[in-house]
Amino acid sequence: MTVALLQVRGLTKRYLGLTAVDEVSYEVEAGTVVGLIGPNGSGKSTIVDCISGFQPADGGRWLLDGHELTGLSPHRIARAGMTRTFQTVRAYDELTLLDNLCVAAQEGDGVGWLQALGRGSRLRGVERAAEARGRDLLATVGLADYAGAPAGILSYGQRKLLAIAAGMMARPRLVVLDEPVAGVNPTMIRRIEQVIHRLNAEGVTLIIVEHNVDFIMSLCRRVIVLEAGRKIADGPPALIRSDPRVLAAYLGQRGAAERGHGRR
Repeated sequence: MTVALLQVRGLTKRYLGLTAVDEVSYEVEAGTVVGLIGPNGSGKSTIVDCISGFQPADGGRWLLDGHELTGLSPHRIARAGMTRTFQTVRAYDELTLLDNLCVAAQEGDGVGWLQALGRGSRLRGVERAAEARGRDLLATVGLADYAGAPAGILSYGQRKLLAIAAGMMARPRLVVLDEPVAGVNPTMIRRIEQVIHRLNAEGVTLIIVEHNVDFIMSLCRRVIVLEAGRKIADGPPALIRSDPRVLAAYLGQRGAAERGHGRR
C-alpha cells in the first residue's frame, strides 16, 4: 500500500471555550490538487495555520510522506517539503521581484551565519542557484519581464502570482494556497488557474483553500468541505455539488428563509 503524501489525523484547535477545528482527519495523495472549502468560520484557515506551524494545535498529528510534522516550526515544515501562501499578500515593495524570491529562499538554503558573514564559496553558489530558480519561477508565473522591477509596482493579482512563486522557491512537494484568487479579476483568475495546472503537471501537489466555489469545482478533482470546524463531505466535485449537507451548510438560515418565503 502507498502512503499518502499528507496525512492529517484528528486535528483539533480550541480558542478559549470555542472548538474551531474538531478532530478533522484527511489525506492528500501525491500529484493531486485538492480543494478545501466551507462557509466563513468553518475552520479552513485555522487548519492551514496549524499544519504549516503558524499556530499550535490542541490535538492530532500530521505527517508528510510519513515524516512527523506535528509541533514543528514553520521553517522546519518548509524544509521538510510543505510551504504555503497567505490570504494577505506579503512582499517587500522596495525590493525587486527577483530579490523577493531570493529572500524567500533563505529559509531553506542551509547556509549558517558564519558562512554568510564570510561570503564563502558555498554562499555564492547558493545565491546563484536562488537567482536561477527565481528567474525560472517568474517565467512560470508570467512575471519574467518584471524580474528587475520593484514589487511595489505590481497589481494585486500580480502580487498573488509572486506569492505563489515565493512558495515554490524551496522546491516543496506540497503547497497550500490560501485564498489565491480572492479579490482578483476574472482574467487573473484564469491566469492563476493556468499556473496551478502548470505546477501540478511538474509534480507539485496542491491544497487550495478558497471561498470561490466555482474556481475550486472547475480546478480540483477532489474537494473537502468543512462546516463549524468539522469535515462534512469529501469527494469529487459532482458529488459535492449535490451533497445535501454541503447545500445546507452554504444555504444556512438564509436559504431556509427563502424557501419558506416561496411557500407562502
